[in-house]
Amino acid sequence: MKFSITKPAAQWYINEMDLTNGDYVRFFARYGGHGDIHRGFSLAVSLDEPNDPAFQAEVLGVTFFVEQSDAWYFNDYDFHIKYKRKYDEIEYVFEKRDTAE
Repeated sequence: MKFSITKPAAQWYINEMDLTNGDYVRFFARYGGHGDIHRGFSLAVSLDEPNDPAFQAEVLGVTFFVEQSDAWYFNDYDFHIKYKRKYDEIEYVFEKRDTAE
């Protein structure tokens, strides 16, 4: 599984969540809402320190991560976080991986 976040997306989170150098942002599966890849589940975000990260990326001094307990949500997908300048919003991109990899 590949995980990435662009610098503009990281900066958006820093601005929106008032983050500082050394902070952590967790992405996790929550029950309910409208998700792109699993019916009945959606992606949620919180300020939380990693306990057992499945994957993470540090960008602009902030660590973005997913815990092992939520890795199932991303099975068979690469997860990329981008910033859409035109709409000043975040875009989550889930790319289906070739299971032969």
